[in-house]
Amino acid sequence: MRSPVVRPSCTEEEPTVEESFGTVIRRARTDLGLSQRELAKMLRVDFTYLSKLENDRADYAAKEDVIRSIAQHLELDEESLVFLAGRTPQRYEQFLKKHHREMPKLFQRMAENPAFAEQVFRAASGEGKLR
Repeated sequence: MRSPVVRPSCTEEEPTVEESFGTVIRRARTDLGLSQRELAKMLRVDFTYLSKLENDRADYAAKEDVIRSIAQHLELDEESLVFLAGRTPQRYEQFLKKHHREMPKLFQRMAENPAFAEQVFRAASGEGKLR
C-alpha cells in the first residue's frame, strides 16, 4: 500500500506540507489511468461526488467506508487516507473517548512544541523513545 505523498516545503526551516485528501486521490486515480467515472462506478458513488472529493469541495468528509474503498481501489494506505480526510478511524474511537480529557492537552502540547510532536511520531513509528 502506498501512503499519501508528503512533499517537502521550500525551506528546511518550514515543516513538511502534506497534500490534501483530494489531491492525493486525484493523483492516485490518474496514476492508475482511471477516469472519475470509472472510479466512481467501482466505488458505487456518483462521479460528481467523487469530483467534489478530489477538489476538496465536498460539504462534509466522506464516510470511513467510502474512504477505505477509495484507498483499496487506488492502492493507498487505508488508515493514512482516513486520517488525511479528517476522520478518526472507528477502531480508535473507544480509546479517544476513554482519554477525552487528556486529548486536548496532548494536541495542544504537540502543536506548541514541534520537538515533542516529532518525538511522539518517531516513537509511534518505532524509531525512537519518548523522553
